[in-house]
Formats: sequence, C-alpha cells, structure tokens
Amino acid sequence: MNLHSKNNASQITGQKGEEQAAFFLTAANYKILDINWHYRKFEIDIIAEYDNKLIIVEVKTRSTNLFGNPESFVSLKKQQFLIAAANAYAEKKQLDKEIRFDIVSVLFHNNQFTIEHIPDAFYPRL
Repeated sequence: MNLHSKNNASQITGQKGEEQAAFFLTAANYKILDINWHYRKFEIDIIAEYDNKLIIVEVKTRSTNLFGNPESFVSLKKQQFLIAAANAYAEKKQLDKEIRFDIVSVLFHNNQFTIEHIPDAFYPRL
C-alpha cells in the first residue's frame, strides 16, 4: 500500500465515521446544521443544535484502538482551532447560543462499529 492509498483509506474511514456519527446524533434528536463546515484552514466535522445549544462535534474514527481510543487524539491545538471556527460560525450565522464541544468516537472493526458520544468533551480555556 502506498502513501496515497493509505491516505485515501483513512479519508474513506473518516467519512464513514462522520456518517455514522450524524445518524447517531440525529437518532438522539440532535438537529444537524452543517457537516464539514470550513473556516479558513479549520474544519468542524458536525455542527448541530440540541437543547437550545450549538453543538460542535469532532468525530474521531479509527479501525483499531490499539494506540488509544479515538477521542484521545483531539489535541489542545485542535481544540483551539475548533473554538475559533465555532466562534466564526456563530458570528456568521448570528447565533446567540451557548456553545458546547462534543467528541463522537467511532471505532470500526470487522465491518461493525461502536460509537461513543462524549458531551462537554472540553471547554474553551481563558
């Protein structure tokens, strides 16, 4: 497998994970507002509304948890990017709602998947 096909396989796995996360959130009565929303070099995987809050969702998808659970791969830098993008989204859409940051972890194994939703996964730091 060359580097290009590995990246393509990772992208496909990531897309499948985002689809599963969106289905999961919709089934839990979240209203999906946007998927893969871009602001500058930042991307928010899923933007939803729930309980009158704006929910910013980072989806982490892996085919194995051998190197740790997918949610453990959301670095402080990634959190800062998500916060900046979330603020830009709220401003652009003129939304005056509390913003919550969630992580949805999707683990694929043998054509099966396991989803873990972590509400309030992190908080903006002052």
